[in-house]
Amino acid sequence: MSEGCNHDCANCAKKADGGCSGSADFRVPANAKSKIGKVIAVMSGKGGVGKSLVTELLAVAASRRGLKTAVLDADITGPSIPTAFGVAERAVADGEGGILPCRSQGGIGIMSLNLLVDDPSSPVVWRGPVIASAVKQFWSEVSWGDVDIMFVDMPPGTGDVPLTVFQSLPVTGAVVVTSPQDLVQLIVEKAVRMADMMKVPVFGLVENMSSFKCPSCGQTHEIFGKSKAADLASAHGIKAVASLPIDPSVAQAVDAGLVERVDVSLIEPILDALI
Repeated sequence: MSEGCNHDCANCAKKADGGCSGSADFRVPANAKSKIGKVIAVMSGKGGVGKSLVTELLAVAASRRGLKTAVLDADITGPSIPTAFGVAERAVADGEGGILPCRSQGGIGIMSLNLLVDDPSSPVVWRGPVIASAVKQFWSEVSWGDVDIMFVDMPPGTGDVPLTVFQSLPVTGAVVVTSPQDLVQLIVEKAVRMADMMKVPVFGLVENMSSFKCPSCGQTHEIFGKSKAADLASAHGIKAVASLPIDPSVAQAVDAGLVERVDVSLIEPILDALI
């Protein structure tokens, strides 16, 4: 791709003067033993808003509906998906040059860097191109088998790895995760616009940490301010919206590796939009 490309082929000077064809295809073929249906990127321009939690809840909801579900953990430097699903074993080779994904108790296929290293607590001190290459290998070298829907847990921002996912994988659509703070909304909007630049539809918006119900007084408190999810979704034509409250029981379940036991009813409208 041309240096400085903004993916806007219609207004590209290099394409006009013959310097770029605008038709380059950077997609990486899936493993020969993989038959994958929809690929959904779960993203945000901001860290700490709960992308991994939303990825996990969507995967659990899809699996409960009988869909063959998988999670590709593209957050290479901060992998947390295996812990939430209680998966502690290492991934193994399939005997034919590929790698088998690990399986959660409910049968969800999972691939994460933490399943390939001896010490999951060791930091991943890699440069961007190496991280991006690892994500492509998770797609091309893992024998995923038959998958109806795959969720890709993206790292924060709009840099190397999100760009690699959008260019290298056949992404069907995206789900954007945000929280009520004004600063977060501003940065998350960058992720929405990135998806638009890459011509990937945003099917849903999830506002995490939208409120907290006090167990003592029973009142609901908007700790981070009033919800702005509906306004943000309306501004970008996103029809499916979900709000997730702060729930200590969910946090405890994730920490214990029991996310598959969590109530996922609040995320159902997003899954409906995806399938």
